Amino acid sequence: MIIIQKKDFNIEKEILKIKSLHNNIGAVTSFIGYVRDINNNKNVKSINIEVYKKMALSELNNIILLAKKKWSLIDCLIIHRNGLLKINDKIVLVASFSEHRKDSFESCNYIMDYLKKDAPFWKKENYKNESIWLKNTN
Repeated sequence: MIIIQKKDFNIEKEILKIKSLHNNIGAVTSFIGYVRDINNNKNVKSINIEVYKKMALSELNNIILLAKKKWSLIDCLIIHRNGLLKINDKIVLVASFSEHRKDSFESCNYIMDYLKKDAPFWKKENYKNESIWLKNTN
């Protein structure tokens, strides 16, 4: 499942939604990304995340399909927020569901690496007197 939204999300509720669909899940690995107050030795006040939603949904769906080919996954969940986010706000949740932990761990990391490096989300950090668009990195 892929969700791109402005509003916050409840991590436990979202994971339980997927878990309730499958009785054979033995492992869930998740990554939650938050807005932090310091980056590149600058005090961050907030961030703006922009997305081309149609392209992002297509590309995220493709990365989940690739992950399902590489690992034995039951399901995947990606929730990515966009818009103005403040310090300590949740940005992203990636969760991989499998029968065994190794598939879950490795696929979650793979999906998150893709999101950081190649997904069509653009992040602008806002500081006290300036804003800077960041380059995607691992």
